[in-house]
Amino acid sequence: MQVSYPGMQLRIVPVTPFRQNCSILWHEQTGRSIMVDVGGDADMLLDFMDRKSLTLEAIVLTHGHLDHAGGVTALCRGLEAQGKPRPAVIGPDERDAFLLSSITDQARHFGLSGLENASVDRFARDGEVLEYLGCQLRVVHVPGHTPGHVVLVDERARFAFVGDVLFRGSVGRTDFAYGNGAQLIEGIRQKLLPLGDDIVIVPGHGGLSTLGAERTGNPFLQDET
Repeated sequence: MQVSYPGMQLRIVPVTPFRQNCSILWHEQTGRSIMVDVGGDADMLLDFMDRKSLTLEAIVLTHGHLDHAGGVTALCRGLEAQGKPRPAVIGPDERDAFLLSSITDQARHFGLSGLENASVDRFARDGEVLEYLGCQLRVVHVPGHTPGHVVLVDERARFAFVGDVLFRGSVGRTDFAYGNGAQLIEGIRQKLLPLGDDIVIVPGHGGLSTLGAERTGNPFLQDET
């Protein structure tokens, strides 16, 4: 299963011990690029950019967990050390600000090092459209895994970066103090599934799927009888 967009390439690079899917989307002719969820392994991402001769215009975050945002600071620092411009950093909904500012504490809890707190240039707003590389990514606020989690939907190209909201055969964890399982399921059903069965989802972990496959086969989305 692939995400198809004329003139564009998408590479999914698993990062950190959590194997989080950092998505790199770039324009083939110009090398202009964006990244979604820079969780870590900044040196590896910088090397990938060098090999592909990419210019990073923006980093967009779906939520504030360490494995999705812990590499932002190091990546920006690495670009600046190379004399390259710092990309715009677009956060999730501002209700995840407390997570972005506590990534080092999150990492310490898991015994990890090299992940840093993330600063954003601004937070995303539900319903706004982020326009990069000719793509139009609509921001959809879907809380429950975290309070400020957002999904990025390109309805023209028929794909969505869903972070840790929805996976192939599963949904995001909600057993955090700030989690809400009922809210998460409602958000998926009310805000995502109506977008269409053909929408390809790029989750934060694991393989790609479609909204149709999850609507019919995901046990967490089946009506109780």
